[in-house]
Amino acid sequence: MTESETLKQETRDKPGRTADVLLKCAGLVKRFGERTAVADVSLAVAAGETYGLLGPNGAGKTTTIKMVCGLLRPDSGSVRVDGRRVRTAGGSAKRLLGYVPQDIALYPDLSVRENLRFFGRLYLSNKRELDRRVREVLGLIDLTSRAGDRVDSLSGGMRRRLNIGAALVHSPALLVLDEPTVGVDPQSRHAIMSSVHRFGREGVAVLYTTHYMEEAERLCDRIGIIDRGRLIAEGTARELVALVAERDRVLLSASGDLEAYAARCGDLARVDGASVTGEHHDTVQAVVRDARSLLPDLLDLAHRSGVHVRSVEIVEPDLEAVFLHLTGTALRE
Repeated sequence: MTESETLKQETRDKPGRTADVLLKCAGLVKRFGERTAVADVSLAVAAGETYGLLGPNGAGKTTTIKMVCGLLRPDSGSVRVDGRRVRTAGGSAKRLLGYVPQDIALYPDLSVRENLRFFGRLYLSNKRELDRRVREVLGLIDLTSRAGDRVDSLSGGMRRRLNIGAALVHSPALLVLDEPTVGVDPQSRHAIMSSVHRFGREGVAVLYTTHYMEEAERLCDRIGIIDRGRLIAEGTARELVALVAERDRVLLSASGDLEAYAARCGDLARVDGASVTGEHHDTVQAVVRDARSLLPDLLDLAHRSGVHVRSVEIVEPDLEAVFLHLTGTALRE
């Protein structure tokens, strides 16, 4: 079994945690003018648990976690960390938080170690304790050998890891990460995901936002699916996949009027949803029951719709199928 498969299996085999709730969000609402970015979102994360907030860009993930971290004031609802209310003006709850934003928030002309010491001094006044934490974090993010190098000399993936390290120096009880692997190379992405997995095992509560299905499946004890500002489903990966029962996902790589074809697929019996997806918008994705017996009907409909099908793939139920089933569309990048 590969390391990736081992981590994924360990995560899926973790028992659910209901005690020691560290983060509790209740009825969060945030509006910008007439647009409601977050609509009545409630969730809880326990100590040692990694909770994934999964959704497309623009779904409300970043707005939600900015309210969690006290960077935005909710129009209604509340956020509590270890029973303490998070407020935009500060307070003891914020000292329990470590926040990793999407954008790199480091000083490029300082070294790796100097950045960690700077952020650590915001919370730690004891020099010996600060030095110990800086050494520990350098090891956690695998940058000990680059500790004296300036940030502007690091690769993008190394900067991402240091960005996480800066949020860890003060030993937060809750680590909030906003899509930390966006724009990094596969090797750095793997290193980041492996580190996040360790944080949860060491007792840190982790709130992790992503629009990558495989990250949510691999890392998260529980997953909340958010779309258009609403939390539409929540559970373990297995529990969420069970929502689509025996439904399969059929991927038809094709050319022609695919939007019209997808709409007509949705009218077929045993088709629960269909949409156009793929990097070049050249694939129709449908969630269906009993894909193999339904495939002739899908192909016949394609022929009658003037659509040329180049290839067909049948995929067993996964989170992508869950999202398509719940929203009627594929996960939008």
